Amino acid sequence: MQAEETPGVLTNVSENVRRFRTAAGLSQVALADRAGVSRRTVVKLEAGEANISLTGLDHLADALGVTFVDLVAAPAAPRADIREVAWRGERKGSLAVLLASVPATREAQLWAWTLEPGERYDAEPDPVGWTEMLLVSEGALRIDLESGATELRPGEHLAFPSSQVYAYANIGHTRARFVRVVVS
Repeated sequence: MQAEETPGVLTNVSENVRRFRTAAGLSQVALADRAGVSRRTVVKLEAGEANISLTGLDHLADALGVTFVDLVAAPAAPRADIREVAWRGERKGSLAVLLASVPATREAQLWAWTLEPGERYDAEPDPVGWTEMLLVSEGALRIDLESGATELRPGEHLAFPSSQVYAYANIGHTRARFVRVVVS
């Protein structure tokens, strides 16, 4: 989650981190140590005041023995219809909405992304075994992988292991929209 998240997702993360941490019998310090984040980050997350990367949330989820979706979704939300804004870019209109999650070996996530012209999202590597599938519906999207860059136009797709440094960039002059499926 970057820039300004929606109040809903901040509230969800705040409540869920506190609930799962308490259920696991962990102090804020112990959770921070397990997740590799600062104690201050955990305190601020639980207060609904922190800004943390999507990868940081993945680390917290792993430390708590839950999924990323468990942290960002409302506790009673059906996993087939989550619809939470989990990332906002620097430019108005650039955002990532977690739409749904279904069971996989571990988890599958369906996202709707919008990047305004010139916007870029730099991702940190996921654990080995994670895969992403992208389908562009509008505009032009460049995916930068360790093996090189690939440009996609509407109707084109790409699947790749996300256990590498990668980025999405809107290389066009109009809004880019794409669907992202993350599977582990």
